[in-house]
Amino acid sequence: MELKDLGEFQLIERLRQRVPVGEGVQRGIGDDAAVITLPEGHQLLTSTDMLIESIHFRHDWICPEDLGHKAVAVNLSDIAAMGGTPRYLYLGFACPGTTTLEDINAFLKGALEEAARYNVTLVGGDTCRSPGPWIIAVTVEGSTEAGRAIGRDGAQPGDVIMVSGTLGDSAMALHLLQDNRSPAAELLARHHRPTPRVEFGRRLGKAQIARAMIDISDGLAGDLEHILQASQVDGLIEEQSLPVSAAFKYHADQVATWQDLVLFGGEDYELLFTAAPENEAAALALGSELDLPVTRIGVVQDGSGTVSLRNGKGALRPILVSSYDHFCRP
Repeated sequence: MELKDLGEFQLIERLRQRVPVGEGVQRGIGDDAAVITLPEGHQLLTSTDMLIESIHFRHDWICPEDLGHKAVAVNLSDIAAMGGTPRYLYLGFACPGTTTLEDINAFLKGALEEAARYNVTLVGGDTCRSPGPWIIAVTVEGSTEAGRAIGRDGAQPGDVIMVSGTLGDSAMALHLLQDNRSPAAELLARHHRPTPRVEFGRRLGKAQIARAMIDISDGLAGDLEHILQASQVDGLIEEQSLPVSAAFKYHADQVATWQDLVLFGGEDYELLFTAAPENEAAALALGSELDLPVTRIGVVQDGSGTVSLRNGKGALRPILVSSYDHFCRP
């Protein structure tokens, strides 16, 4: 069956029947707006994102179910980067009327599974017919205790720069796909089903370990620059400290520009943060508790927003940021 045979309102009703009532939801799918009650003493966090076919994904590279997972995960990651708890999901998508119900069900299955994994409830959204590409719009709302949200502007000279997980995996997978080569399964999973570091981010915020934080969506160097410019400080990265996975190393020998994938490749969705030196041990211990590698990769210095890299021989060079930009660096 194709969507044009089912119709918009039947699709919405089918979706409504699949969604449980979440905590704090007074009204969800079925009204003009959701009615939500936040926990006492919490502030609202809201993140929104779009994924457009041929810009963010290709159907010949990713299946609808993985696409559903990724569409939700990238927004959950934004809430994690603020030290918050994700709670509510709004999902909008447009696709051709000839789209099969099988593909839509697979997409929704992935999206709902990703949401349920983090106790997030779908409470609204929109559907529309598209004349061509799929267009997906996702909004996630979360909360944090009042005054505990972590921004990008809190880094201070002397802070350590730390990152969760490994870097460059998603970019390596994309590079190999574009080169008509097969990435290792671990790399493909990082690209198609990124893991938002929800619990790590929430606990970094609750324990007030991180001073400034961002998730790595546009690349390590570019996202670190966002922190440094917002905080009006400089950052020095130690090249030898940058964490990469075994799967990344396996392919690195065949990719001349692998260092660029680590520094500038996007969509890792790891958390990049700064912390006072006395909180470094607490960050490492939290990572160990959650079975998540956490690495110190540099230090914050006096300055006005630039990134420098020191290689294994001690040579310093400034980094000209070239992370993804939809309009000037596509």
